[in-house]
Amino acid sequence: MSRVYNFSAGPSMLPTPVLETAAKEMLEFGITGQSVMEMSHRSKEYQAIFDETVANLREVMNIPENYEVLMLQGGASSQFAMVPLNLMNKSHKADFVITGQWANKAYKEAARYGEANIVASSKDKTFTYIPKLNPETFTKDADYFHICMNNTIYGTKWHTLPETGNVPLVADISSCILSEPIDVSKFGILYAGAQKNVAPAGLTIAIVRKDLIGNAMDITPTMFNYKTHADGNSMFNTPPCYPIYIAGLVLKWIKSEFGTLSEIKKFNEEKAGIIYNFLDNSKLFKGTVVKEDRSLMNIPFITGSEELDAKFVKESKEAGFVNLKGHRTVGGMRASVYNAMPLEGAKELVKFMDKFEKENA
Repeated sequence: MSRVYNFSAGPSMLPTPVLETAAKEMLEFGITGQSVMEMSHRSKEYQAIFDETVANLREVMNIPENYEVLMLQGGASSQFAMVPLNLMNKSHKADFVITGQWANKAYKEAARYGEANIVASSKDKTFTYIPKLNPETFTKDADYFHICMNNTIYGTKWHTLPETGNVPLVADISSCILSEPIDVSKFGILYAGAQKNVAPAGLTIAIVRKDLIGNAMDITPTMFNYKTHADGNSMFNTPPCYPIYIAGLVLKWIKSEFGTLSEIKKFNEEKAGIIYNFLDNSKLFKGTVVKEDRSLMNIPFITGSEELDAKFVKESKEAGFVNLKGHRTVGGMRASVYNAMPLEGAKELVKFMDKFEKENA
């Protein structure tokens, strides 16, 4: 069997040891005589898997006790509605910084339930930078302030958080969760689709400050009320059992392989640095994001020729580097180098890019 280097933006590659463990336990988990896929979510065997996964997430991310950890379904896109339905309950206002497609979708969804204000945007330059903020433009009595911390499509990342005072800061961290330390206490809510850095598609993680739970709008569907899931320990209905199990294996891998998120950040900086260094010195390829706002997880780049871009994507796939085609809305190429991408993947990609440049520049 030959494994490719998978640079997909999501669903993305998983650590090889995690896949090997999952394969070994596919027919029988422990001495239960059954696969995790077949377990009742009400069983003591599955509850132990669930509890260990949540405990390890709390430990690895250093999540304070005054935050609930909810294991949900619906993807980060469902949170675009859940957040305003649960938080837009005082002034019915919220502020948004538009740094890409997902931030814009969150803004549009919130506008259905209250007054959504755009305080800054980087649309003018195709979202290739994080806009500088003027606190004077913030809504002083906003119910929350929303950002997308890492922009998967455009390859930008917030390195300095907005200072929102008493207004809860809410962040979509789908494509940067577990890639580096995050001070959870600076946020009201953090949410993430797990399919980029944590688990297969199907699991959505919401980390919610407890004082923000319990005041949902009257129109809020039961399943979209954070209190429903906090009270039910994420077991109000059948949770995404198997992705939670895989998330548990990923967290164990992080603890054994790196120990802390500070160490995994160093690894990700080295990995991304290999690719960025090549792009900065290439005569053919060019990164599209301003240096100070570059993502460690998603690295978009172009040749300047659509024909050459297409040729590169085709030849790279044939060479074992898959899913390098950029998002359909921007074109070019994009290398997503999440935690599971080994250092060798970045090195081998750069070797191939160098070869392609010599043959096509």
